[in-house]
Amino acid sequence: MEMSLNEMVEWHGHVQAPVLLNHHEPYVVNSTTINQVELDPIASTPQAAKNGERVLILTPLRDAAAYLEKYFELLYKLSYPHNLIDLGFLVGDCKDNTLEILMSELKRIQEEQGDKVAFHSVTIVKKNFGAGIDMSVEDRHSFAAQGPRRKAIGRARNYLLYSTLKPEHSWVYWRDVDITDSPETIIEDFVAHDRDILVPNIWFHRYKDGVDIEGRFDYNSWVESDKGRRLRQTLDPDTVLAEGYKEYDTGREYLVGMGDWRKNKDVEVELDGIGGVNIVVKADVHRSGINFPSYAFENQAETEGFARMAKRAGYQVYGLPNYVVWHIDTDEKPGNLGGRKAY
Repeated sequence: MEMSLNEMVEWHGHVQAPVLLNHHEPYVVNSTTINQVELDPIASTPQAAKNGERVLILTPLRDAAAYLEKYFELLYKLSYPHNLIDLGFLVGDCKDNTLEILMSELKRIQEEQGDKVAFHSVTIVKKNFGAGIDMSVEDRHSFAAQGPRRKAIGRARNYLLYSTLKPEHSWVYWRDVDITDSPETIIEDFVAHDRDILVPNIWFHRYKDGVDIEGRFDYNSWVESDKGRRLRQTLDPDTVLAEGYKEYDTGREYLVGMGDWRKNKDVEVELDGIGGVNIVVKADVHRSGINFPSYAFENQAETEGFARMAKRAGYQVYGLPNYVVWHIDTDEKPGNLGGRKAY
């Protein structure tokens, strides 16, 4: 303090005080109520297993107790790494013990020690939609029931999807509970095609007099026809078309009428409508808002409406005519096509 001004300036001139300029000091947020989701690294690639991509398997359940044992038997055999698979179920409008059997099977499969690890996680969604649960098989598969039935199933699928899809999921695999047989490599086989939406052919076994009749099951996977386009121009926008019924002859070409499981399983066909027994979808398709309309969208609902919506948005919708997944046989009357062939 006794230095003169000139002495002070001279003294400070010899001091080497560093000057630090940090223009990128991090902004620290300590709030536990704020989260950040990084979706850019989430990809859907043909090498899904190698790249550690997470798969979400979704199954709506209603009065499904009789099928769950077989369902989990096939699920457990899937060769895709189980630690990369999350399971999601929606249980609703049941009059049997679906929920109890589901819990029992999940407890067994998640706690069983073996050569395959348990699935990464399981989510069960309980939701009743008030759907009529006392319909006979004949009533349930009648033409009049198809519009309301498909809309209700669409709602169930959407509730399940939005309750379970997480940022880390790359693929969504919709798999019905009443599949009786499918390849163990089905996830790897499907993602290898690198399509936005892909379905197999759906057949069933029906045994008559000891003979195995390979029946065609799913008429909801089809290629649009000129006849179908003209028909739609005459329909009320709220009318829901249901395939395989004589009330509306669309003239469409059905995936079940193509292909054979003995031929090249990787042959592809572009589709305009799809069924819901087995669908593999890139998760970003759902994230982009493509869901299962519970209303008439271009005169289709649920999975067929999903395909219509996806194609409108520019996504790829394909089927594999020679890749067959086997469904249970049903008690419904054969020949809903009114004498027409399924191709």
